[in-house]
Amino acid sequence: MSTKAIQFLKKRAALFEIIKYEHKEKGAEYAAGSIGYPLEKTIKTLVAEIGQTQYAIALMPGNKKLDVKKLASACRTKRAAMVDRDTAERLTGYLVGGISPFGLKRSLPSIMDESIMHHDAVIINGGQRGTMLKMKPADIAGLLACKITDIAR
Repeated sequence: MSTKAIQFLKKRAALFEIIKYEHKEKGAEYAAGSIGYPLEKTIKTLVAEIGQTQYAIALMPGNKKLDVKKLASACRTKRAAMVDRDTAERLTGYLVGGISPFGLKRSLPSIMDESIMHHDAVIINGGQRGTMLKMKPADIAGLLACKITDIAR
């Protein structure tokens, strides 16, 4: 089993563990519960518009909400907003519920909520519904050249 995300990570010799679960519904809460992993260590990959035809990936702990004003500030733009399902899928090449920040169809800047860095390991989507990757937050940040700041509310 391989996804674009897993291929991206293997090409860069990244360390990760694949964790599979039966996908019955979208969301970090369901994924965390399905594999018995803490929600605050389960990372959501969100796609946001940060200007006209400019987009970014926001990496958020599953137990927090994205603050679009903080995201806009982090991206040095006047406003930010979540994109719709079709736009997220078109930009990433993944289905909602399976969006990974790795191996995107279109390269997008990544902003990681700073609280993620407090954990030894987290799980993040592996590019397919029902596939999570266990990784170190510092590895994720390095692979994606993430800007790390407070973007949660």
